[in-house]
Amino acid sequence: MSLGGLLLLCAPLTSLGLAVQEQHVEAGRSSADRRSIFELQARVRSLEAQMRTQADWGAIARAVQPSIFTVATDHGLGSGWVARSGVGGSDVVTNFHVVAEAFNAGDAAVHLRQGDLTIDGSITQVRPGDDLAIIHIAERFPALQVAIGRPQLGDTVMAVGSPLGLGGSVSLGVVSGFRSLDGADYIQFSAAISPGNSGGPLLDSHGSVVAVSAAKLLGTGVEALSLAIPVQTVCTVVGCK
Repeated sequence: MSLGGLLLLCAPLTSLGLAVQEQHVEAGRSSADRRSIFELQARVRSLEAQMRTQADWGAIARAVQPSIFTVATDHGLGSGWVARSGVGGSDVVTNFHVVAEAFNAGDAAVHLRQGDLTIDGSITQVRPGDDLAIIHIAERFPALQVAIGRPQLGDTVMAVGSPLGLGGSVSLGVVSGFRSLDGADYIQFSAAISPGNSGGPLLDSHGSVVAVSAAKLLGTGVEALSLAIPVQTVCTVVGCK
């Protein structure tokens, strides 16, 4: 057999080997492409799920308005929210310091305002040590849901209340920390509050009350350092919904 014949016989085998290699390369590319597509699809599904679970803060703000009041006495004003409601009326939570001057003067009468509506109420229970007070009204309003547990550090929260008497105002921030001051526990948060917000609810992304706005730190260069009383303390005073 001539050398040329040998070379001739080898040529088809070499071509076959190249063809097989090309098929393996194409198969590898197809597999990589499929993995990329699957990964992209999984990422899209994850983003869609996140979008579905993101809070609609506008809807939450609108939903809670019927349960939140401006609390007014002859000595000042604050905010309050319905923690319990039944056939006998509604119990509204606020800070004791909102009604303290009136209560200490022997005046239990309180006016609750909501838009153009004004309702007469009376202070039925106070906890000065916890800075909490309960106001009862004969009318029945929806009670807000309270959170089962404490929020987590960094969770987004919404403060609702009546800064400077501007009822139904909302502001967003995050849970900044957990503090113990003078033997009392507080949730620190960054949502903007002003005088008049005291007693208003701090809400989580489900619209549940996690705390009651109570105070903020003031000073040169001090910003977004607000404190709220955990709702678990409130529920020891009044049976929450």
